[in-house]
Amino acid sequence: MTATDQVWLTKEQQHAWRAYLRASRALEVRLDTELQGAGLSFAEYELLSMLSEAPEGSMRMSQLADLIIQSRSRVTHTANRLERRGWVVRSDAPEDRRGVVLSLTVPGWDTVRRAARLHVQGVREHFIEQIGASDLEVLGDAMDAVRRHLTGKDTEVA
Repeated sequence: MTATDQVWLTKEQQHAWRAYLRASRALEVRLDTELQGAGLSFAEYELLSMLSEAPEGSMRMSQLADLIIQSRSRVTHTANRLERRGWVVRSDAPEDRRGVVLSLTVPGWDTVRRAARLHVQGVREHFIEQIGASDLEVLGDAMDAVRRHLTGKDTEVA
């Protein structure tokens, strides 16, 4: 394909793409900044919150990496920081002993509960309240379609 064969984005497509990029990045930066007031980063909160929704607050690290769409090494580094703070512990997976299970500790549960109030407030203020209900549904459906295309999975890994 040559440069003259390239099909470029239309003005409307370019606007939608750039608006998505800039808004999603700005939103993540704002939520991260707000969570730092609770002593953790957005990435740390995401990991803790997914654990809090898992049965018994535990999940295989490989499954957690798939769920939050992060590399296994990044999840390991985040887990190392959280483990040093006493918020999570690791154990061998009971099914095969090769996998590693990450589990919330009592202080980890306390941290995620405290941070969740702050996070939900931020998500409501900076995201939900900025989008009408019908647009929110359309956006959710659109992002599900993109995720399905990229992951090949019909539902979230859970």
